[in-house]
Amino acid sequence: MATIDSYDFKGKRAIVRVDFNVPLDENGKITDDTRIRGALPTLKKVLADGGSLIIMSHMGKPKGKVNPKFSLSQIVDAVSEKLGVPVKFAPDCVKAAEAAAALKPGEALMLENLRFYPEEEGKPVGIEKEDPAYEEAKKAMKASQKEFAKTLASYADCYINDAFGTAHRKHASTAVIADYFDAGNKMLGYLMEKEVKAVDNILSDIKRPFTAIMGGSKVSTKIGIIENLMDKVDNLILCGGMTFTFAKAQGGKIGNSICEDDKLQLALDIIAKAKAKGVNLVLGTDCVAADAFSNDANTQICPVNDIPDGWEGMDAGPASRKAFAAAIEGAKTILWNGPAGVFEFDKFAEGSRAIAEAIAKATAEGAFSLIGGGDSVACINKFGMADQVSYISTGGGALLEAIEGKELPGVAAICKK
Repeated sequence: MATIDSYDFKGKRAIVRVDFNVPLDENGKITDDTRIRGALPTLKKVLADGGSLIIMSHMGKPKGKVNPKFSLSQIVDAVSEKLGVPVKFAPDCVKAAEAAAALKPGEALMLENLRFYPEEEGKPVGIEKEDPAYEEAKKAMKASQKEFAKTLASYADCYINDAFGTAHRKHASTAVIADYFDAGNKMLGYLMEKEVKAVDNILSDIKRPFTAIMGGSKVSTKIGIIENLMDKVDNLILCGGMTFTFAKAQGGKIGNSICEDDKLQLALDIIAKAKAKGVNLVLGTDCVAADAFSNDANTQICPVNDIPDGWEGMDAGPASRKAFAAAIEGAKTILWNGPAGVFEFDKFAEGSRAIAEAIAKATAEGAFSLIGGGDSVACINKFGMADQVSYISTGGGALLEAIEGKELPGVAAICKK
């Protein structure tokens, strides 16, 4: 397999899949540029070697239709500024052959949102899975996906995948395109190499104790990773909105708190499994409850299993924060995915802050800490503590699937001959 360090980009055009799916405010301004900054070493390496760049990414979920709200034209200036060269823009990703061919060494071109074409994701549009014609439509879409990928590949001499955030998807630009380059002309970017190594650190080189913190609102979206981690961790903290599914499953009264009523048995199974495997499962015992989903709401501290009617749990309470910190203290390997509360509201950010502070302390004492998933990354950035952890992953779903032990199509496509 070629690597970005061994490849000579001089006079070559490189098409690079990045993950520039960055959050924008209502005026189209970037609110968190972590993903752009993460891709810069790869992009700058191509330019510094005398190559030219074709940058491609998706943004949002336009579902195969052109939607100005998700246009990458909104971020061209920001990328130009960070890259240090003016980035040209191709307003249609499949009609960019001329613009790509005209690139001189040291120049860069960004393609419009790949997902404006359904071929990028390879899913038939406008037809339900239940429709008898769906299979036929899917087959036709797979064929046109190959043509789409072939068009993108035709712009360049080599392909670099540096989009870890989409590495778990077998999309045209993340996996299929690699078929149109031989082994010597396709490679992982620096960011992907780092991400793969960080996951390897967590899975293959576990220093104990190993504490994993899983937050977020739904236990159902994390079940695969929770089950996989059961065989690896010493301490497992489950926090955030899923706290209330566990509380209700054990007969608690949770007021208006978020809850997956169809996952109560699953919650009980997880508790039983942790016990059987000797894993220290840490669940919140108290919470900050509010009488409205708002930063201005009235609040009170109450047990997670005794929340008054009309009130909802919004953050981990003081006793829970102490328990979380105790489970993180002394850990040598730490994984954090998902906040402990509605951290976007300052009033309900203290649970997440307590976790971040405990992780920073353990990291300073020698732990390897990996933070992954959009919300956890936003948390650590909000608290200004990004430089106090070992590694921040740019991938949410990809990170979780890698830790679940699943093969990532975006990595596999580069590594296969």
